[in-house]
Amino acid sequence: MASLIEKAAQRLEQLRQAGADVPDMPEAVPASAAGAAHAPAGMPRPPVQPQRPPTSSKVVQLDLDALTEAGFVTPKAQRSLTAEQFRVIKRPLLSNAMGKGAAPVTHGNRIMVTSAMAGEGKTFTAINLAMSMAMELDHTVLLVDADVSRPSVMKTLGLPSGPGLLDLLLANETEMSDALLRTNIDKLTLLPSGTPHQRATELLASDAMSALVEEMGRRYPERIIIFDSPPLLMTTESRVLATHMGQIVMVVQAGQTQRAQVRHALETIENCPIKLMVLNQVREEERNSYGYGYGYGSEQAAAAADTSA
Repeated sequence: MASLIEKAAQRLEQLRQAGADVPDMPEAVPASAAGAAHAPAGMPRPPVQPQRPPTSSKVVQLDLDALTEAGFVTPKAQRSLTAEQFRVIKRPLLSNAMGKGAAPVTHGNRIMVTSAMAGEGKTFTAINLAMSMAMELDHTVLLVDADVSRPSVMKTLGLPSGPGLLDLLLANETEMSDALLRTNIDKLTLLPSGTPHQRATELLASDAMSALVEEMGRRYPERIIIFDSPPLLMTTESRVLATHMGQIVMVVQAGQTQRAQVRHALETIENCPIKLMVLNQVREEERNSYGYGYGYGSEQAAAAADTSA
């Protein structure tokens, strides 16, 4: 049975042979072109919109040998002293993140790693914590370089900078898949800080940031998101970022950071219910000198002092 288009074409040809002035038939188009096969004869076809090819996160290769040599936790150094210490540090964080702690923690899977001052080892701690958590069987980890003033995660990992957090907060064409970097550690993904911006604090305090953090946590419910934050007493970005967090890890350099600085830094993040301290570069005689918990450590490794509220 002839289709409507074929019948219309036959009728137009009959009129043309009879001497009638009729327009040429439009060119046939593939059936997949926006329903053209079902359009009435002679009607203009809707333009076919070009589709953006599907994209996926880029893949980067971490030099695991070099990172292991530098004292970082990697799959190749699972039995090192540092690896054992971070197993202790991550356990209460994971319990809170998965709702297995003493009380439910809102946004417990959002963890900010910060310090009072610069140079206390927060990036070292953030990377090691992310590496250690990525070795868990039931979780994936997203490590975000949120130190937008002085980003160092990518440099520490030996990777080039690129689009990242700040680009996602701006009204441009950067999409999440353009910025995320999958690594050769199966469950570890990175998000660079992105293009520097003079209004970084305002961007982190914007509704766009709230929406972005919500999207990060909602897309993969089992994902732990670790933010390497600026120091609390040196910038305002970290205080703004803390408002989006469920847990905060504060790194303190043993024998260097003053107790007054620690107290002042903690006062800036009163709204976050869970705070955990990490003593970095702790020596035996310094384990109890700060008076806020217990510690593990060596000259290179980090030490935990649990101060959860």
